[in-house]
Amino acid sequence: MELGRREFLALTGLAASAVALGGCARAGAAAPDGSLRAAFGQPVTDLDPYNAGTAVDEASLIVKRLVFDTLVRRDGDRLVPGLAASWKRVGDTTWVFQLRQGVRFHDGGAVTARDVVACLERTKAVKSAQSALWATVKSARADGDHTVTFETDGPMATLPVNLTLLFIVPARLVADPAQKRRPIGSGPFRVTGFTPSTNVELARFDGYWGGPAALPGISMPFIAETSSAITALRNGDVDLLWPVPSDQLGEVRGHRGVRVAAVPSWTYYLTWFNCGRKPFTDPRVRRAMIQALDLEEIVGKLFGAGAERMRAPIPSTVFGFAEQPPYPHDPGAARRALRDAGLPDGFTTTMMWFDATGPLARELAQSMISAWDEIGVTVTPQSIEKAQWLQRLNALDWDMELQTNTVTTGDAAFTLGRLYTSKANRMGYKNPALDKVLAAAGAEQDTAARARLYAEACKTIWSDAVGIFPAALTTAYGLRSDLTGFTPAANNQPDLSAVRRG
Repeated sequence: MELGRREFLALTGLAASAVALGGCARAGAAAPDGSLRAAFGQPVTDLDPYNAGTAVDEASLIVKRLVFDTLVRRDGDRLVPGLAASWKRVGDTTWVFQLRQGVRFHDGGAVTARDVVACLERTKAVKSAQSALWATVKSARADGDHTVTFETDGPMATLPVNLTLLFIVPARLVADPAQKRRPIGSGPFRVTGFTPSTNVELARFDGYWGGPAALPGISMPFIAETSSAITALRNGDVDLLWPVPSDQLGEVRGHRGVRVAAVPSWTYYLTWFNCGRKPFTDPRVRRAMIQALDLEEIVGKLFGAGAERMRAPIPSTVFGFAEQPPYPHDPGAARRALRDAGLPDGFTTTMMWFDATGPLARELAQSMISAWDEIGVTVTPQSIEKAQWLQRLNALDWDMELQTNTVTTGDAAFTLGRLYTSKANRMGYKNPALDKVLAAAGAEQDTAARARLYAEACKTIWSDAVGIFPAALTTAYGLRSDLTGFTPAANNQPDLSAVRRG
């Protein structure tokens, strides 16, 4: 019998799970006995912290936060010390960070200010989806072993929050290809095995400066089909699974030995138009595509209580959110707009996505494609593998694309300030006036003033119809009842070092 793509991925995902959980990883050693078995809904394709294609990839970030340290960490709504014990701003353009003393990398080497400088330079040198975050950082220098001084090109209020994404590795390894598969960091876990898109195996690093993790390791298999992953959770083959789609929560809730923890997340669905490719160069066409959609009905039917319809280009839980008037569902107005744009007979285009991007991705895509067909727009679906999607996304080789995105830092600077500048050119949209607003927001120290600037940016992005923002998701975690110390994370990147059994 010939297997379809989804069936094949389900079987290979289960096989990977069985291999990883059974005691031997495909590349390297398995996590130790008694490890946490955690399954995230997207595959991990690379572990290099400076890989251009995975710089903000959610699945990779989950693992990177376990393996590497950052100078600053987020604890709920607060920024707290990480490798940096303290920091202060000295003048408008200078920040000084004092590093913890006695911190060691997994290979035994000492963590010094020179490593931090090398990592910042590598991050700036590699063009990636993070590049916009570091554009105004002119330099970093090591003032001794434990002091790092950052110089910025003008005021930069967002430096501390951006540093939650600067992963620190030994200076000699910043460009080492081995970091893709067996990286060295200073985090609470070290990598013992990794097969891309299949499994990650981690062992506890007992020399971690913050104290050893509660469990001896973490095994992270990728299970392509959510239903198979839920079965593995219920059977005890995995301990933790996320995100659980809203339409499958009933398969987890109420089942003996399993519980659900949920949190309004910083994760949301978006569909970008390639604004540099006709016909999406015309904002009338982009607005028509939005007016064709009954998003209230689509989101309600698909996600129920698992999502809310978005009212801005970022979720309401993120700093910088400012509610915008929703586009009314009006197919007649959409057809008139297309006619006014010189497209009375509609047009043909494409939309790409990868199924594992988020819950019900295929169903959401199909709902939108069906609605567009009613206004004369024929959309050819392109459901592709994640690695190909990433390559095409970064090369702007698409007409429309559907994805989930997570505001990893909880701050609008990460999404609005990083994605929508002309220099970033993430979706072919260029607006010099918006560039000025976003630059001002990134430099502003006053919280209320920053909020007003991001509100202005929200309005511009929304009214220019740069994309469609259908749903902000609630992330549901399914976990075995004997797990303690687990806190659901709004950015889908929970701290697993504190999790224990019993």
